[in-house]
Amino acid sequence: MERWLEAERDQLFLWLPVALGAGAAGWFVLPGWREWVALMLLALGVASAAAASWRGGRAAPFAAMLGLAVATGTGLAWARGDRVAAPTLDRPAVVRLAGMVEKVEPLPARGLVRVTLGALRWERRPRRVPLHVRVSLPQRAVPATLGAGATMMLRARLMPPAPPAVPGAYDAARAAWFDGVGASGRGFEPVALRGLGAPGVRDRLTAHITAALPGSVGGIAAALVTGDMGAIEDSDSLAMRRAGLAHLLSVSGLHITATVGIVMAAVLRLLALSRRLALTGRLPLVAAGAGAGAAIGYTWLTGSQVPTIRSCVAALMVLAALALGREALTLRLVAMGALVVLLAWPEAVVGPSFQLSFAAVASIVALHEHPRVRAALLARDEPWPRKWLREAVSLLVTGAVVELALMPIAVFYFHQAGAYGAIANIVAIPLTTFAIMPSVALALLLDPVGCGAPAWWLAGRAIALLLWIAHTVAALPGAVRAIPGMPLGAFATLVAGGVWFALWRTRWRYLGLAPLIVGAAWTLATPAPDLLVTGDGRHLAVRQADGGLALLRDRAGGYVRDALAQNGGIDGVPGLLSESREARCNRDLCWWQRRVAGRWRRVLATRSGYTVPAVRLATLCAGADVVVSERYLPRRCRARWLTLDRATLARTGGVAITFADEHVVAVRTRSDEHPWITAAEAPQHVPAHKGRQELRLCRHRPRLPACAGAPRDRRAVD
Repeated sequence: MERWLEAERDQLFLWLPVALGAGAAGWFVLPGWREWVALMLLALGVASAAAASWRGGRAAPFAAMLGLAVATGTGLAWARGDRVAAPTLDRPAVVRLAGMVEKVEPLPARGLVRVTLGALRWERRPRRVPLHVRVSLPQRAVPATLGAGATMMLRARLMPPAPPAVPGAYDAARAAWFDGVGASGRGFEPVALRGLGAPGVRDRLTAHITAALPGSVGGIAAALVTGDMGAIEDSDSLAMRRAGLAHLLSVSGLHITATVGIVMAAVLRLLALSRRLALTGRLPLVAAGAGAGAAIGYTWLTGSQVPTIRSCVAALMVLAALALGREALTLRLVAMGALVVLLAWPEAVVGPSFQLSFAAVASIVALHEHPRVRAALLARDEPWPRKWLREAVSLLVTGAVVELALMPIAVFYFHQAGAYGAIANIVAIPLTTFAIMPSVALALLLDPVGCGAPAWWLAGRAIALLLWIAHTVAALPGAVRAIPGMPLGAFATLVAGGVWFALWRTRWRYLGLAPLIVGAAWTLATPAPDLLVTGDGRHLAVRQADGGLALLRDRAGGYVRDALAQNGGIDGVPGLLSESREARCNRDLCWWQRRVAGRWRRVLATRSGYTVPAVRLATLCAGADVVVSERYLPRRCRARWLTLDRATLARTGGVAITFADEHVVAVRTRSDEHPWITAAEAPQHVPAHKGRQELRLCRHRPRLPACAGAPRDRRAVD
């Protein structure tokens, strides 16, 4: 081991951010403070034992470093979660409020404007008062003078931050917790504004670009310059994702690199016109300084988001290495960038943005650091056709490696894997770097003197070509394969194997292929769930005999449909349970049955808020394996296996069920003590008059089959 670590001595530092991130991820994965303390004590015990046993060599210091980093990562994440604590709304409410506008996000493609309000004043204060709320308003209702600093008064329907609808879905509650947002919702007209807001430079620049280039073309141009993607049509955004080009729309390393490169090239060319300056030999340093200023300014302009800050830090490190005469593009640079981000924002480790960007950069650098790859792709004097072919092969190989590195992350978070992303990026990345971004920058520079129209025309044609590539690739057969939710253990195994394979340099690196194979086999062997139930109990999707999904309610929102389809592993729109041959439905109940793994499985679900006679409901419940309802069910209504009513789902959140092995996965466990979970928990109170209200509702619809002979027994209503 000592000989191996001596041979890998240059790679040992790379494991410091890995261990730090593993500790932070452990805090998010483990449920409660006992497990968090146990992890920290275990890591510190390993570090102490390694330090006590050190008699020279590298193994003991390496183990001590890893132990201390894991404990530090867990502590940083724990402290960060407590430090950003803020009240969250406890229940949905329609309120009147006034607040100072902190952030304005136009979404013209959806006809909305998203506004973040702070310094809130309430007409009737809720029990728990959020410090910040995020409200979506119709675009027509927003005054033209809206901007940061103004005071807005409105009526809005606010909701607490939503947990994942089903296992594997997006956790909006966790994201809102670290953003400090305690509620979100929809505002109603009219909206009153007091004081004049000052639109920021970013907002004015976005409006200027979308005015010059209408539609999604202008939205993509604005996304590249300011990071605002609100003007991109949903169909075009979907095509970019399916073609593997969505990373071009999120301001990250590619955009920072292009900005720094354009500024450095321009400064070098302009200053080289002076013979005196050119002969000093310091123009590269001056150009590097200008590039650093451009990177910092671009990061500020695009809103200083964590991915952009991460890319800016990496760019500044590259420029510093160039100024010092050191090799810039190394895995040490990637490790330093990850270390800076994790120390400042440990919650980034569980976000797809952090994982995608660092996986892409690390795979690129690791590939081109390999001696054989470097020798094969090294620039040399040769005819231009062979040179261009070598560059094309380099792009193709790099794109394929990046796609393989990003595929587990895309499957885990987005439940789909692309097939042609590497091919599409061969054209899209050079087109964006050398045509779209320079032409947009040139147009913005020429607009003050009224000469930007030709550059805008060129930028529009280039972006239109990019959209054509995206739609063409997305329409190819097999462009995207939908994959159901990946188990967390399989994802961790794949990540461990990939990191091991990328960071070591000796032949021991090939041991990382074993966890990669195990993780991939684990993922492929995991069956798609047969039943998905949302946390509110209103929606469910069941697996049909043909492999598709059928939804309980005929009118389900787009978010619910997408969440159930993606986590159910289908690429398309789910069908309706009321139209399925395997189900019998009326306006209040649905009964579904199908033979799974040699056994009949039966599901009963309520699909309205009206009462059902207790005797009939109890009979149906006794014959069902699973009963699902958004209401409190009477005690006599109990399924043979699993009853998911309002009380149960309040504890478990959304549920995914596989009938073949009777495996149940819930969004959260009873012992989950993460702050965004505990802050959302509130005592469930059922008003005493609830039964009489629902009975009166039933009287308003006396012809419904479920209302015939509606019982007066309150247990049947609850």
